[in-house]
Amino acid sequence: MESVYQPKNTEDRIYKFWEEKGYFYANINPHKKPFSLVIPPPNITGILHMGHVLDNTPQDIMVRFRRMQGYESCWVPGTDHAGIATQNAVEKALNEENLKRDALGRNEFVRRVWQWKEKYGNTIIQQLKKLGCSCDWKRLRFTMDEDYSNAVKEAFLRLYEKALVYQGNYIINWCPRCQTALSDEEVEHEQVEGGLYWIKYPLMEIPNPKSQIPNYVVVATTRPETMLGDTAVVVHPQDSRYKNKVGKTLILPLVNREIPIIADEIVERDFGSGAVKVTPAHDPNDFMIAQRHNLAFINIMTPDARMNENTPVKYQNLDRFSARKEVIRDLSEMGLLEKQEKYLHSVGHCYRCETMIEPYLSMQWFVRMKPLAEPAIKSVHTEEIRFYPEHWTKVYLNWLENIRDWCISRQLWWGHRIPVWYCSREQNPKSPSQKGEAHSAPVVACPTKLGGEIRNPKSDCPPIVSRETPDKCPKCGNSNLIQDPDVLDTWFSSWLWPFAVFGWDKEIDDLRYFYPTSVLNSGKDIIFFWVARMVIAGYEFTDKPPFRDIYIHGIARDSLGRKLSKSLGNSPDPLDLIDKYGADALRFGLMANIPLGGDINLSEEVYESGRNFCNKLWNASRLVLTPYGASISGVVPLGTTEKPTNERTKELKNCFEDKWILSRLNTTIRDYTNALETYEFSQAAHIIYHFFWSDLCDWYLEIIKTRLYSDDKTIAEIIPHLFSNLLRLLHPFIPFITEALWQKFREHPGYIRKGFDEEALIIAQWPKEDTSLIEVEAEKTMDLLIGIIRGVRNIRNNFNIDRKQKLRLVLSSEQDNDLEIIRPYQALVKYQANLDRIEYDNKRPSHSATEIVGALKLFIPLEAVIDIELERKRLQTRLLKVKEQLEKVRQKLANKDFTLKAPESVIEKEQQKLQELTTQSNNLEEALGNL
Repeated sequence: MESVYQPKNTEDRIYKFWEEKGYFYANINPHKKPFSLVIPPPNITGILHMGHVLDNTPQDIMVRFRRMQGYESCWVPGTDHAGIATQNAVEKALNEENLKRDALGRNEFVRRVWQWKEKYGNTIIQQLKKLGCSCDWKRLRFTMDEDYSNAVKEAFLRLYEKALVYQGNYIINWCPRCQTALSDEEVEHEQVEGGLYWIKYPLMEIPNPKSQIPNYVVVATTRPETMLGDTAVVVHPQDSRYKNKVGKTLILPLVNREIPIIADEIVERDFGSGAVKVTPAHDPNDFMIAQRHNLAFINIMTPDARMNENTPVKYQNLDRFSARKEVIRDLSEMGLLEKQEKYLHSVGHCYRCETMIEPYLSMQWFVRMKPLAEPAIKSVHTEEIRFYPEHWTKVYLNWLENIRDWCISRQLWWGHRIPVWYCSREQNPKSPSQKGEAHSAPVVACPTKLGGEIRNPKSDCPPIVSRETPDKCPKCGNSNLIQDPDVLDTWFSSWLWPFAVFGWDKEIDDLRYFYPTSVLNSGKDIIFFWVARMVIAGYEFTDKPPFRDIYIHGIARDSLGRKLSKSLGNSPDPLDLIDKYGADALRFGLMANIPLGGDINLSEEVYESGRNFCNKLWNASRLVLTPYGASISGVVPLGTTEKPTNERTKELKNCFEDKWILSRLNTTIRDYTNALETYEFSQAAHIIYHFFWSDLCDWYLEIIKTRLYSDDKTIAEIIPHLFSNLLRLLHPFIPFITEALWQKFREHPGYIRKGFDEEALIIAQWPKEDTSLIEVEAEKTMDLLIGIIRGVRNIRNNFNIDRKQKLRLVLSSEQDNDLEIIRPYQALVKYQANLDRIEYDNKRPSHSATEIVGALKLFIPLEAVIDIELERKRLQTRLLKVKEQLEKVRQKLANKDFTLKAPESVIEKEQQKLQELTTQSNNLEEALGNL
């Protein structure tokens, strides 16, 4: 057996073994309970990043755990077509060939995207295998597979037939770079330092030269360029400043258009001057005001955010930011700019390209969400669906209870085409998105019947909404039909994922067996995008929840607490980390350090901790696999082969340490299993870490070391039992090394028929706690003994005493019971702490060091052991240095400039350093006091 574990030589070989044996694949099995989950489908543009590692590691832990528990475990993998992201990626590739999308035309461009998908789309799938993901790869799905596309179309049609899909002229979020509509959830808001401009709008009436009242109204705005599309100025009806001006007319500067002063309670009287310009085609609040007051809508921008023909000639074709500068300059020259000031405000940006979005009046498709959300709200109140951690329930409910209609159309070429056709009997309907244009409405009357009947504005024939491509218009028989050019929002296909992957529209057996799925794993950043919408879709289309449990994990941050991003260059490549540390080390390091629902700060220490754990497991296994006398390798298994190992183990627990370790094993099985079942992955990692590293390695293997090299038949049974269970428990977290070790134990003659019978660990049975082996008193006693041994070792370290030097220990306790508990195990304590004798006396010896363990006092006489004066000087020198460091940290934390400017994670490190140095200082002072 290799002296050092080499992940590079192991992981690919083990994964190939699993795949070839078909261990990942799930089938309908009436004799087993199903456990199913669906992977959050990564974009086909994606390559593995730390977010994917954080997302997929818990899922793999879940599915391996349940597979070993005997469930028919099915983890469905797949990829998302990712409309905007993929179209942008392919356009970027075309630019390198000096080609443009428009020049290719829609059909050729879509063909190119499919080519690109075939070449690059499965890259991330292969990378997920490197992480160890045990997905059912035979079920690999893509959101634009033919069957899946049919399901998307079916969903649209069913919603349309229930009048839950409609078309309307609305203010939507528009990305001038991607030239498509975005849903509210696809807009990321950032604080931007802009300007607040105070503009004078002249009154139309002739001014009275004797009046002290200004003949204008001052309007404050952050977007002066949009004033070119103003159709009113609005004030609050109870604002006394404008009581006599409501109903009067203003002259819109630069345009010379007459606009009214109106009153509406939406106005915040404390903002700016209290008078607000109304631009219905470029602001969502103004849009609603215009509806209530029957105002005109004037679109002043082209789809790429340049000024259009509805603005004065001098501004036409200027981009919005250049137009802003020109408008400010012209207003200033006319004496109409009263003042301007810096203003910090939140501005929406496209979640894909980070371009500042533009509120834009556009004809789009929408889903009515309010009625659809009701069952999704009820589901968490009745606990049919549960969040882990629970506090995400409030976030979920808050969004659903305030839900707005969902804009589902996108002006893209790549995606699920909207299944609506128009008759071209009179004239082809405008298909602007085929030309890269938006559905703009330059000057229109108030759209009072939004969400009403869908109609073709260029024909008397109604639109055709159909599951199949129609061959002619059902009204006039015309065969020249044009399909709606828009595609559906990517999330419209993704919200069907939990049931569409199982053949929902065909009602196949897989759906009946594996759906609803058992659990969803998701990041907190897509609760609105995806999680809530999947719940809505599940109830709407299957009348069932799509999953029972929702596990929400945090996000990965760098060591300074910053979110990982390409621009900061702080996002490590997981494949590089796997190459350096191994997949198991990466998995265990992450899961041991991320709290339930919390974020994790990544650092080399995180990965190193995982690697150290794996190396410790390898070395411990080498210890018990190495041939050493007859204790394991040369002993024929006791009892008959039919007798279970657990029963044989019960018969053999003669020694105290054996009783203790078997009790600890079964306590660990119980607590560890419970933690996994409630998605407490970090807690589970700490439970198994403590059992393996502390209980098994630090104590049990050390205590029985002499027995390992003897003909000890008890050890020949207990060691295989411990390691068989240990590898089973660890497998979900670190699958590669545990499988490799399992095969090593299976091949070893000393472990035949001793708990390693299954041909592969991945399908081995999950351990079950044996309550008859749990001995609480044995565990308490061992905790006390360990405390004593550690106390002696601490004294050795504090006073620089050689480990080989034997010491005298004096124990004192007001509780005689403690001393009686210890007496039978004196030999164990003496051997592990290297003592020549243990005495029991309530008097403290002179010149002795002290440690407290519960109600026990430990005294180690030092007079004959060390040079007291020399030791005192050494400790005083150390104490002086520690106090100097402590003062520096205190001064830093007292510095307001530091605490206000430093990242929170840096401040936390300094606070931790303060605690550590304080503890060191106290310990040194105590040691000096002992002397």
